[in-house]
Amino acid sequence: MSPQIAGVLQLLALIAALALAYRPLGDYMARVYSSEKHYAPEKWIYKAIGANPSAEMRWPAYLRGVLAFSAVSVLFLYALQRLQGSLPGSLGFASIDPDQAFNTAASFVANTNWQSYYGEQAMGHVVQTGGLAVQNFVSAAVGMAVAVALVRGFARSRTGELGNFWADLVRGTVRILLPIAVLSAIVLVACGAIQNFAGIHEVGQFLGGTQQWNGGAVASQEVIKELGTNGGGYFNANSAHPFENPTPFSNLFEIFLILVIPFALTRTFGKMVGSVRQGYAILATMAVIWIGFTALMMWTEFAGKGPAFELAGGAMEGKETRFGIGGSSIFAVATTLTSTGAVNSFHSSYTGFGGGITMLGMQLGEIAPGGVGSGLYGMLIMAIIAVFIAGLMVGRTPEYLGKKIGTREIKLAACYILITPALVLCFTAAAMALPTPGNSMTNSGAHGFSEILYAYTSGANNNGSAFAGLNADTQWFNSTIGIAMLLGRFLPMVFVLALAGSLAEQKPVPETVGTLRTDKPLYAGLLVGTILIITGLTYFPALALGPLAEGLAS
Repeated sequence: MSPQIAGVLQLLALIAALALAYRPLGDYMARVYSSEKHYAPEKWIYKAIGANPSAEMRWPAYLRGVLAFSAVSVLFLYALQRLQGSLPGSLGFASIDPDQAFNTAASFVANTNWQSYYGEQAMGHVVQTGGLAVQNFVSAAVGMAVAVALVRGFARSRTGELGNFWADLVRGTVRILLPIAVLSAIVLVACGAIQNFAGIHEVGQFLGGTQQWNGGAVASQEVIKELGTNGGGYFNANSAHPFENPTPFSNLFEIFLILVIPFALTRTFGKMVGSVRQGYAILATMAVIWIGFTALMMWTEFAGKGPAFELAGGAMEGKETRFGIGGSSIFAVATTLTSTGAVNSFHSSYTGFGGGITMLGMQLGEIAPGGVGSGLYGMLIMAIIAVFIAGLMVGRTPEYLGKKIGTREIKLAACYILITPALVLCFTAAAMALPTPGNSMTNSGAHGFSEILYAYTSGANNNGSAFAGLNADTQWFNSTIGIAMLLGRFLPMVFVLALAGSLAEQKPVPETVGTLRTDKPLYAGLLVGTILIITGLTYFPALALGPLAEGLAS
């Protein structure tokens, strides 16, 4: 079987698995977030944190809950790293330096999981399991809670109440993420991923010496890093490491975990607003972009010219032979079109156009299907923009799901889509203009520029993957990328929740013959075009200086 056919078959198997999980998981999540019942373990949590899960919140109170919880999480994770040298289970590792501790705390709380350190050489068991793994759960649950609040904004009328943040946070963690993670961890252990609390030990003979590895609760952390679209690996090689991702089957299973909740949330959205067809329209938009990007990535990586490429069957540099180009390409697109950032190959080693595809996937806003929660609310913001554009074309007030998109709503949506590009481009310009940050580049020219552009694109979009050639463990990059991650995560949430509150206060508008049908293929096509055009106009000059220039020169 040729590598190309093998790659296509993997993609078809993945689509089939996602299709089977779509309806039951989407319906289950809709029931979770619509339920008024509180289970006993959840009641214990509410009592411990002093929360009343039945109290409805308007958007300012919901936002305060999001920010307060996240701020406490940053402080806790920062302190845990700074105290590591004094904690049991540290494996003898020293405490983390202040700038790197801040960067890592901001990274994991913001669901970015950018790592400027070698996991197996820096973090002990307590920090890995009690700090980083916990944030993998709760940061994902925060994103899902904000998405559900926006959905309630569409579903409710004549009220500013969006539900209860603490109830949404706990339910997302206890009822959705935790059960799936437990079952999936068993699958990964069966595939060969390790799960223990072993210390550092020597392995084998390599060039006359030994190699040291430490154990850890790897399978359980690997599952939630993918399921929660987090991305931070236990080991520096991330999902290319055989302890994290041993086999081609585990590789495909991890891609499935990355995509299953973001895609299924479109079903949840449709159920909660009372029209599954609206969910299908959002799903179709996501699927078209995801499949298109995957096809482009496989084409550009298989189409390498020259004897070396032809003998290897394509651009194999930086890719694991056990996954091949097909498995690596599917993983790379899935991880950058979502906010996961995990890697099973090194994106810096992709062809010029291949690296550009990974970068563009993040610059779209990671909405196809995006991160858990963040992908859905990002796509719904773009849906509002598309409705507004359609309204301008036909000269009538834009409406979406029975809600008028007026001045306030479009201003909030515009602020949302401007925040991340401003962070990416401003920080990239500053890093290129100042002398010190440029010293971290290991490449010059277009590829060197791509390293820095990719770093800030990844940080501000809460992705976490890197181009690998950039030495980001400096005070400049730890600080500025940390700031970009926090602002890129929480500023958009302000606008999302304000928009949700504004929509919930409206009374529904009756549908007429002139109402734009947002559940039809025509609208899905308009939405795809809106996403690509807005992103293209925003980022094209920067992409032309980096991956496009490199791809055209090769």
